Amino acid sequence: MKVILQNLTKVFPGRNRKVQADVVAVNDFTFEIPDGLLIGLLGPSGCGKSTALNLICGLQTPTAGRIFFGDDDVTDLPPESRGVGLVFQNYALYPHLTVLQNILFPLQNLKGADKLSKAAMLARAQEVAGLVQIAELMDRKPGELSGGQQQRVAIARALVKMPKVLLLDEPLSNLDARLRLQTREELRRIQRQTQITTVFVTHDQEEAMSISDRIVVMRKGVAEQIGKPQEVYDSPANLFVATFLGTPPINVFRGSVVSDTLRIGEDAVLALSGVPDQEVVVGVRPEGLLLRREGPFRCHLNSIEVLGRDVSILSSHDASINPVIRSIISAESAVDASSSSVSFALHPDKVFLFNKETEERIFWRRQD
Repeated sequence: MKVILQNLTKVFPGRNRKVQADVVAVNDFTFEIPDGLLIGLLGPSGCGKSTALNLICGLQTPTAGRIFFGDDDVTDLPPESRGVGLVFQNYALYPHLTVLQNILFPLQNLKGADKLSKAAMLARAQEVAGLVQIAELMDRKPGELSGGQQQRVAIARALVKMPKVLLLDEPLSNLDARLRLQTREELRRIQRQTQITTVFVTHDQEEAMSISDRIVVMRKGVAEQIGKPQEVYDSPANLFVATFLGTPPINVFRGSVVSDTLRIGEDAVLALSGVPDQEVVVGVRPEGLLLRREGPFRCHLNSIEVLGRDVSILSSHDASINPVIRSIISAESAVDASSSSVSFALHPDKVFLFNKETEERIFWRRQD
């Protein structure tokens, strides 16, 4: 099911007695979610991603704009009439019911032509339980399950209605790191198998990038950038997107362009063209700092972290906006840990320039 959000806006009235300014949670948000894809709504707390999800499912009413499921305008329909499945962060299972009863609950509330026989309901419950791999847990109650198992029950309960759209509101936040990794892989498998259009809300950029077909990076109710995860990572639209995506985060420096040369502090680090002389903000991905004995970018060596496959070099520079500069190199590379300094060359494809005032991306060309 294709989902179209058309100039969607949600404004909450101000509740501060001293300052009565309204809060714009979602601001003129326009986006088309293609049929059968998994879309990640990504951003920091308070960016409007959960509000956007609540607008799609009908738990909140938009201040302006329209919502379409396919060609049908569902803006004014109640949640139960939209054909959505919703999975919450806290699972929201009924503790006194068994797994089977929890999964069956949405089907038992169907009315009229949608109502199913008991045999049909049981068959569908068994089908989705097998899909999420909890068929052997049907007689247990939620208190007897692990966090990951409870989350699977919540997903099964959302899927059993055969929804047009599946909505996931930070469904992995309560799981430990290893279980979160396993469960997100399961989510991706289930989505691909069912081909249900899915919207996944998270503040974890690694989570969103690993399972999403497209990501929407949000800030203050606005979609800052929309695209395939790798494309957004490789070509951020502005400084916010660049700093929000990436683990370790991008290194940010005060820099300048002088006579077709990029300078970070006093170091002339890269030849470029197409940018007038000006002060800029420079972003360099950790993998874009290439260890070179005679490299043009010289930093103070703080420490070295051995991570197994990779080595993380922690350094500092007077022009760095980050407290620590992180560079990722191969574990096979030799680093002189006794030295007080370390030198790098910059990989041009991992260097981004941003306007000092607006923080918008400045595109540049390599010199021929």
